[in-house]
Amino acid sequence: MPDRLDIAWIMLIGLALATILVPPLVSRPLLANALVLTLAALKGRRIVLDFLDLRAAPALWRGLVSTWVVIVVLFAWLASAIVALI
Repeated sequence: MPDRLDIAWIMLIGLALATILVPPLVSRPLLANALVLTLAALKGRRIVLDFLDLRAAPALWRGLVSTWVVIVVLFAWLASAIVALI
């Protein structure tokens, strides 16, 4: 039976493959960027929870780090949106 890290590893590979497949399949750049960055946020959260072992940390730390991941992704999307609109 696979343990939690094995499952996380398999999920990260699947998310990475999905990240590769999104740009050729989605014709609208802003939507493609949003999907790719959403997948990046999911990968970041999985890495933080399982490989950095924040799953066992207090809820405050999990929330702070998860919020940080979301903020980084939102800034990246905002930058790509600004570039696309200019």
